[in-house]
Parts: sequence; C-alpha cells; structure tokens
Amino acid sequence: MSRPVIGITCYIEPATFTVWEMPTALLPYGYVDHVARAGGQPVILPPVGDPAALAGRLDGLILAGGGDVDPARYGQAPHERTGHVRGFRDDAEFGLAHAALERGIPLLGVCRGLQVLNVALGGSLRQHLPDEVGHSGHAPAPGRFGRMPVRLTPGSQIAKILDTETADVAHYHHQAADRLGAGLTVTAHAEDGTVEAVELEGHPFALAVQWHPEADDECPLFEELVRRSRP
Repeated sequence: MSRPVIGITCYIEPATFTVWEMPTALLPYGYVDHVARAGGQPVILPPVGDPAALAGRLDGLILAGGGDVDPARYGQAPHERTGHVRGFRDDAEFGLAHAALERGIPLLGVCRGLQVLNVALGGSLRQHLPDEVGHSGHAPAPGRFGRMPVRLTPGSQIAKILDTETADVAHYHHQAADRLGAGLTVTAHAEDGTVEAVELEGHPFALAVQWHPEADDECPLFEELVRRSRP
C-alpha cells in the first residue's frame, strides 16, 4: 500500500548545525517521525513560493507549531508579549488552510496550527494567557514543555481518537483561541478554561489541538490523520 503524502508546514529561522549558522527551513523531528511511523510520507512545506498550489498533490496536511499570528489578521494591536511574528509564514499557511478546507483534505493543526485555523475562519486569539489565567503553566519556561490535563468533550472526534475524556498533554503556548471561527466547535478545555481543541463541522477531518502531540512517544492523532488521508 502506498504511503499517503502528508504535508507539514515549517519554520524559517536562524539555526546552528554542524559547522554552520544560517537561516534554515526547519521542523522538530517528532512531526516527521510520527507521520512516517503511522504509515504516511512526510513532506515539509517551507513558507515560500505558493505552497497552497500544492494542495491538490497532498493527501493530508499538518499545520505545525511556531510563532504568533499577526494580530492585525484578527483586528487587534499586538500585545507587548506577542512575538516571533512572521508575515510570510502567515501568508503561506493561511493559503494552505483555505486550500485544504476547500478541497476536503484531512487537516490537523498543532498549537499555532489551531490558531491559524481559527483566525482563517474569522476567529480571534487571546494574546497572552498569563495575564488572563493567572499562571504560566501553559508555557512554564523557554524551550520546556509543561504537562497539564485537558478535558475532552464526550462523543467528540478527539475523545474517540484518544479513547478518554481526560488527557495529560505537553503544553507550550502563551496564546489560545478566543472568538471561534465559523463552523468550529470546542472539544477540549484546560482546567482554567483555555480552549485546547477544536473541530470543524461539515469537513471530513479538520481537527486542531493547542498542545504538542508530537512531543509524546505515541501519537494517536497523527495515526488518525494518516488513516483518514489514505486515497
């Protein structure tokens, strides 16, 4: 059986590797590893050119984590802690999200990916959670995941995929969905009320989580995406 082609968005950031230090198109290896282990063929999609034009060649799409979405896209001025905004990445990923939705391509959003999906559908974001929830548990320290439980909506796709109604997951985010985009339903919350998963009604498979499933050893969400993406 041929492997379904799973496009994964990526960063362009300065990076150091072997003897080099230069701008680099990069992605945490957990994404590609989990896709390959699930039986998919990962293809990294840099935010250059017109990646949305490739949507017809993809069987599935992952909108990966990254920096903050430009608040101008949802009609707000930037909070002082909003950062790592990359307009070229926003342009590429909003185009990809719309193309995947229009074509019915299975889509999984991860962290920033949830935020891109929400804003692409007309939603908005909470720009700095510690100001609102009173703690930094969603991003406890630079470069370190926090573990926090989330409550999944009984009967939702994600509850069925994870086969539970509570899950202890890896968090690293300081923003989250506020006003929901058109057609989205919240299907997981943190204990402090933060939106942690959304699903899109009327789409074969469009699901996004605010946490980082690629950080865990097993990843049922990636397995389900690959299963749904088989031609």
